[in-house]
Parts: sequence; structure tokens; C-alpha cells
Amino acid sequence: MKQVIIIRGDLSISRGKIAAQACHASLGSYKRADVKKMKKWDQEGGKKVVVKVNNLDELFEYYELVKATELPYFLVRDAGHTELPESTITCLGIGPDEDEKIDKITQDLKLLK
Repeated sequence: MKQVIIIRGDLSISRGKIAAQACHASLGSYKRADVKKMKKWDQEGGKKVVVKVNNLDELFEYYELVKATELPYFLVRDAGHTELPESTITCLGIGPDEDEKIDKITQDLKLLK
């Protein structure tokens, strides 16, 4: 079981802002997950993997792919209170769910560094 957070790599934002956006994606997607999968994921340590895409268009490609599945997901739109204009799309949370199901969509993405 795992959760994957996909972050846009083209945004000029601080590490703290990236962390906050990833947290929004994680919690938003978690709240949409099946209760049994939530419990299993929690019991296994709540594995999260943070990866990146180059830009908004690429993020939307993954968004469309995950929408066609039964995986829980959450697209984050920033509120615009700090570093970004309101409604800027920053990241996408997927899962928690079985590794294999999420890997079918995200396996080619590189880790955020």
C-alpha cells in the first residue's frame, strides 16, 4: 500500500510551500479512500512517494489517467494566501491503494529532489 504525490516542477515556490501542498494532496486523497484501504495503509506505515512532473500540462495528463480508475485522488488548487496566485494547481495526490495499481500510472515519474 502506498500513496503518491505528484508535484509540478515548474513552480517557483519554497520548500515549505511544496511540503504544505503535498500535505493537502495527501490528506485530500486519503479522505476519499476506501476505509479498509485506509486502515491497511495506516497499519503498514503510511508509505508516501513524492514525484514530479515538468508542468501543468503533464500534471493534467496524470490527472486524466487517474480519473479513469477507481483510485482515490485529489487535485490541489492553492488558496492564494502566500506565494502563488489563487487557484494555481500545484499537485495531485493518488491513493492510498495497492502499489501495483498506482504504479500503472506513476511508475515512470522521477522522485522530487
